[in-house]
Amino acid sequence: MNYLMGVVVVLIGIILGFFAKDVNSILQWIVSALYGGYIAANMLKWYWWRFNANGFFYGMLVGIVAALVFSRLIEASQFLYYFPLLFLLSLAGCFIGTFTAAPTEIAVLKTFYKTVKPWGFWKPIQAMVESEDPTFRANKSFKLDMFNVVLGIIAQSCLTILPMYIVLWLKLPLAITVIVLVVIILILYKTWWKKLEN
Repeated sequence: MNYLMGVVVVLIGIILGFFAKDVNSILQWIVSALYGGYIAANMLKWYWWRFNANGFFYGMLVGIVAALVFSRLIEASQFLYYFPLLFLLSLAGCFIGTFTAAPTEIAVLKTFYKTVKPWGFWKPIQAMVESEDPTFRANKSFKLDMFNVVLGIIAQSCLTILPMYIVLWLKLPLAITVIVLVVIILILYKTWWKKLEN
């Protein structure tokens, strides 16, 4: 089944490739329109206890369909200006989908909360977990987590441009990227990896 789905995805990609005007329009659609369409669902899944699979599905569906419709109605260079509208449409799909389905089972939510200790709107679940386990402590290191997220984003960017500098053999940018990446890895080892709970 995995091979079949892989073949289907490749075929869809080839078919969509025939309809593309140029690489820039596809890139603009991916980073502007499509991003606005799926960020709401991917954000809510971590920060809101009531969000469920139904909300995720409909948020993604509305966002992707809206991005496809917008790609037919506006120029690729204008996608960025429609990001807020695409985000709001996807957010509406998330809320409608979430509230048209039953909440996720409380046992699953409690296990997730105890394991991940996410930020956001988890007070009802946090209260249940703390009432069952008085020794449980919620995550109180918001500033350190945000610092680690920023470093992670920079590291991901370095990992993206590193192969390009290798292929183009741009020695100075390559050396700077490697140094920045090594420094970030060392910092994250101390501020994130060593602090992970077993």
